[in-house]
This record gives sequence, structure tokens and C-alpha cells, in this order.
Amino acid sequence: MIDPRAIVDPTAVIGVDVALGPWSVIGANVAIGNGCRIASHVIINGPTRIGRNNRIFQFATVGEDTPAFDYQGEATTLRIGDDNVIREGVTIRGGTAQGQGQTVIGSCNLLMAYVHVGHDCVLGDHIVMANNASVSGEVVVGDHANFGAYAFVPQYRRIGAHAHIGAMSLVLRDAPAFVAVSGNPAGAVGLNNDGMQRCGMSDRAIEALREAYRIVYGLGISVNEALAAISPLASCHAEVELFMASIAQSRGGIIRGRLEVSGD
Repeated sequence: MIDPRAIVDPTAVIGVDVALGPWSVIGANVAIGNGCRIASHVIINGPTRIGRNNRIFQFATVGEDTPAFDYQGEATTLRIGDDNVIREGVTIRGGTAQGQGQTVIGSCNLLMAYVHVGHDCVLGDHIVMANNASVSGEVVVGDHANFGAYAFVPQYRRIGAHAHIGAMSLVLRDAPAFVAVSGNPAGAVGLNNDGMQRCGMSDRAIEALREAYRIVYGLGISVNEALAAISPLASCHAEVELFMASIAQSRGGIIRGRLEVSGD
């Protein structure tokens, strides 16, 4: 299963039933879990830990040092979970000592061609990033978020769970959970209705989120006033509680924008 033309460092740990294509390079302090499929011309540098049943396509670069100016070659890490699909030309950086010291990618994510994940990012599970979408250093992305092609998120921003980032959008503030944003710079354009339905969310929960969204985005009140107003909804609906928490925990402020809650 390991092509003889591949180069594997003696310190690398390769699990069982791993396929490794020709001209790929597995560097020092890399661990690859059982059942992974790694195509040709893939570079994986360590320290990196990759879980089970991941697919990494040709010309991806995983665990390479970040080009950040304050990185001085410290031994930081990259951790990747299980069942991810990492397509052609994807770049994933390790962490930095100035950040949290590691980059973390969860499980069951799809990173399409030429996606970039910067240093010290934390990505959850079931995330979809379309071609050429990029997140810079220390970006946090919640579960089930999705990104259109060429979307860009600068460093330190937070993308909430189930959020949708429209294609070619520039995200300058945090995107709350379940909110769809689009534009350059991105503004809120409603809820991620398609994503909520795909996840099997109940009609009652969706209606509660629409009301919470209306309060935050449609009444012209401050964020603190909006949070107080949606607190009763959050006590009854876990989805609204997640929406509320993603706003309350924002460090740089949330994206604001035009109101659009029809669901069309």
C-alpha cells in the first residue's frame, strides 16, 4: 500500500491499511492513522497527528511551517481528526508559540481544492470549505459551518456553528451561529436555512431562531439589549442558546447587515 517511490522519515508512524502514493513525503514526527488514503505528491510535515480514514489528495501540503513573521521554528503541532477529505492543493499550517501552539481540525470535514487553513486555527466537525476558501491565523470555526468558493476570513475571527459564508465574501467581523453572511465586506443576509434543514432541525427551532435573528438584526437595538431580549427563547431552545452564546462570546464584534428572514 506504500509506493516505493514515497519518502517516509524513520520517525513517522504509519497505521495499518494506509495507502501512500508515489513521490509523497512524510516528514519527521508524523503519525498517520489507520485506513488513510494519501495520493501522490503530498507533503506532510510534523509534528502532525492525523486520525483514521482521512483522504488527502495530490499536491496538498499539510503541517508545513507558517510564514508568519513571528514564527521562529518552534516545535508546534497540527492535529487532524477522522474521516476528513482534503482535496488537491490544500495547505494546512501548524501552530505557533505566539498562538495556542497547535492547529486543530476536527472530523468529517470537506476541504475542497486549494483551501487554506492558517496557523493556530481551530475547525470543528462537518465543515465544508469550497474551492480557494481561506481562513487566516487563529480563526475558530464551529461545527457544520460552510464556506463558498474564494471566501476569506482574516485572523482572529470566529465563525459560528451552522453559519454560511457566501462565495467571494470578506469576513471582517465574527459570524454568529446559524447566520448567513455575504459580500465584501460581508453583511448578514439572513439565516442559513438550507443548512438548518439539512441538519434536520425542527420547525419550532427554526421559527425560534428567526425570531431571535429578527431581534438582533431588525430592531435597531444594541447587542446587549438584543441578548437580554432573546434570553427567554434561549432557555427553551438549545439552537437559540447556541446563537446567543456565539454573539456573547465575540471578541471583535459580530457582523451586522440587512434583515432577511423570509427563508426564501
